[in-house]
Amino acid sequence: MTAEGRIAKLNRMRSPAPAASAARPPRDRAVRSYVLHGQPVTAPPLAPGLHLVATPIGNLRDITVRALEVLAGADVIACEDTRVTRKLVDHYAIATPLTPYHDHNAAEARPKLLARLAEGAAIALVSDAGTPLVSDPGYKLVLAAREQGADVTALPGASAVLAALMVSALPTDRFFFEGFLSAKEAARRTRIAELNRIPATLVLFETGPRLAAALADLAEGLGPREAAICRELTKLYEEVRRGELPALAREIAAAPEPRGEIVIVIAPPAAQGELDASELDALLRQALDRVSVKEAVAEVTAVTGQSRRAIYQRALELSRERDHGR
Repeated sequence: MTAEGRIAKLNRMRSPAPAASAARPPRDRAVRSYVLHGQPVTAPPLAPGLHLVATPIGNLRDITVRALEVLAGADVIACEDTRVTRKLVDHYAIATPLTPYHDHNAAEARPKLLARLAEGAAIALVSDAGTPLVSDPGYKLVLAAREQGADVTALPGASAVLAALMVSALPTDRFFFEGFLSAKEAARRTRIAELNRIPATLVLFETGPRLAAALADLAEGLGPREAAICRELTKLYEEVRRGELPALAREIAAAPEPRGEIVIVIAPPAAQGELDASELDALLRQALDRVSVKEAVAEVTAVTGQSRRAIYQRALELSRERDHGR
């Protein structure tokens, strides 16, 4: 070996090895694009962090240009069901890889996503439809990302909750989003009794197989309030039925089982007076059976509009009585 060769070999030996934990190299910029109205568009560079992207609830055209830029520019898209999100990204010719993130794999998938965030990746989080974190498992990922110092950005857009409120012809100045009621009859009826006093329009999600039973219990627990059943919003067979809860319950019970995504919007109750002590205790006991004292106080305060301090004191008393009785 020549002197020059020995020097070159020595220099190679002295050079530090690449760090094993180095961030992944960025994907080829050529694939960071999307197609809009038949024209390819290059996505701008995307800052590292977790990007929460609202996606269409039915009509694929109900997406923002900014959402397309983020979906195309991200290193990965975390989604509930890759088959559902694949239809959206294929429609806009987006090549970003998809990874599942849902209730059943979150404990395993979340650390991997957080590790990629720590490496400087840009991750888009989407739900199957609508705005992430509304009745989906994204909350814990957002919380953990914030705790480790990652930037979190929200991209607003489609929402089944707001779309249903818009077409319901019911008061929209104050509303309470409940999400899905329990599939168990006893728990569902108990929760409806608690919802009865909330002084706001109620918004609930429901499935076709459970709709008839849920409406029957809502009619019994809430009485003849005006309501709207909004099905397949923004899609080809969009349908909105309006009427009083008992009438709607009878209609749905007599009809074939409905298909598709369903939102129920229910008018607020008529003005109610102050609860007496026994009614307040009943509400608090129901809540304390399910949640902590703090959460029970928050629920009952929201439902009744009464003094939080008074409700908190009574909740503590009931909690002590329950503990002493065990």
